[in-house]
Amino acid sequence: MNALTADQLETYRQAGHLTVADVFTAEQMDAALEDIARWSDEFRSTMTDEQRAWYLERGGTGDDISETPLRKLDQPVFERPAFAQLARHAALVDMVETLIGKGVSVFFSQVFMKPPGIGGPKPVHQDNFYFGPVDLDGMVTAWIALDEATTENGCLFYGDGTNRRGVVPHVAPEGEPFNLLIPPDQLDCEMTAAPVPRGGVSFHHGNTYHQSSANRSNRSRRAVAFHYLRNDVQIAKPALTYDLSRSVTITEA
Repeated sequence: MNALTADQLETYRQAGHLTVADVFTAEQMDAALEDIARWSDEFRSTMTDEQRAWYLERGGTGDDISETPLRKLDQPVFERPAFAQLARHAALVDMVETLIGKGVSVFFSQVFMKPPGIGGPKPVHQDNFYFGPVDLDGMVTAWIALDEATTENGCLFYGDGTNRRGVVPHVAPEGEPFNLLIPPDQLDCEMTAAPVPRGGVSFHHGNTYHQSSANRSNRSRRAVAFHYLRNDVQIAKPALTYDLSRSVTITEA
């Protein structure tokens, strides 16, 4: 796969997001899911009560957590060689560098589980509010569909063109200090669905309003998000605490 076309670049610049199909093969997605299964078992065996409240789908804190699905896992690129390999996939890196410039690192990454029937929604937010890069155009999120993402199982929704706005204040619901969101009464744009085929990638600008819906289906909607930062851009004003020692350099300028 070559770098993005002029039409794709224009779509990204105008809408603030772009979906590209067939970046990864079914075999690569199968291997990633197998690694997630192993990692999930390892993580469950060492979870603290605080981690259970944050990482389990239902916030369980009891002794028996075997029936409570994981909601997410953090830092797969740093923690798991299989995901570091995905983050260095030549076609993906080529597209990322076309969007934000040469020389990039993954400074944060996340696996999202969204289990069937109970995977909850994520409210509307902007990644640049969470991360606070000095150059708002120097970061892009690559959201990889490990399963097909549809409107039924919890695909992303975007506010088209909101990348061309500034970063707006976010708030946290009571008891959820990490779940920062744009107040619903301040939303003034339509959120449009962005289904992604398995192995496809949805790129979005850090200013772009986005959210995910609940999984109302009987199918999993697993995905991984790589947050790429151009190496000359600092994370100066993050809304949460991020351990930048876990940043993984992908390419040099």
